[in-house]
Amino acid sequence: MTEPTTGTLRVPGAVLHHERRGSGPPLLLIPGGAADAGLYAGLAPHLATRYTVVSYDPRGMSRSRLDGPLTDQSVEEWSDDAFRLLDLLAPDEEVRVLGCSSGAITALALLARHPERLRTVVAHEPPLLELLPDPEPYKALFAEVRQLCRTDGPGPAMARFAEALGGGGAEAERATELAPEIREMAPRMHANLPVFLERVLCPFAFSVPDLAGLRRAGDRLVPAAGRDSRGQLPLYGPVARLAELLGTEVAEFPGGHVGATERPREFAERLLAVLD
Repeated sequence: MTEPTTGTLRVPGAVLHHERRGSGPPLLLIPGGAADAGLYAGLAPHLATRYTVVSYDPRGMSRSRLDGPLTDQSVEEWSDDAFRLLDLLAPDEEVRVLGCSSGAITALALLARHPERLRTVVAHEPPLLELLPDPEPYKALFAEVRQLCRTDGPGPAMARFAEALGGGGAEAERATELAPEIREMAPRMHANLPVFLERVLCPFAFSVPDLAGLRRAGDRLVPAAGRDSRGQLPLYGPVARLAELLGTEVAEFPGGHVGATERPREFAERLLAVLD
């Protein structure tokens, strides 16, 4: 597998680590959760024959260091980071974007604020709880997980999170089958868990998307979800409601919430079809 070309970008308050593979029109992959650019290490090679594939570590994650102390993170600031990365790597081109989970929330904000810079945005399962019919139970759960991480650490917090969202042995079994480059990311992801659980999870999941801005750019947006996420309200529900509000349909992808890592080849085939 060809190693990516890496670089850094100075942004207000942080230095971002980014990676680039392939050639062709630019395609930005925005990671979510506690992941970094390595989240897409299995997916990117399947895309790099047709696109210049760029990903990065969000601020405060892994190799993207903050200048000052860690505070609650902002969807707007993270979308600004993505915009600055676009200006660095593809200043004169419309860019295609894939964002997964909290990365999809960043992608939606990027589209609402800078539609002229984007050709297509695939937002895969953004956990926007405010779009649910009754968000309060899930908001209480997410707040509980955040507090549990602060008092007992990320291990018990993630166990509670997985239990409440229906995770279990099947997911753990699939994780052991992930590609070596994804397993290589695991120590970094573990180190990122306090950042995500304490400073990203609630600010992002409790945010309200700019529906007016997304309606104006609706022809560029593809709301997406994993087929295996059907019936999981906090995963499939928000994007299904978003699609309904925007008068479109959900594009289903192979796998579940982490289909891009569980089934990278099949996920890439579906993504290429959507982008075309």
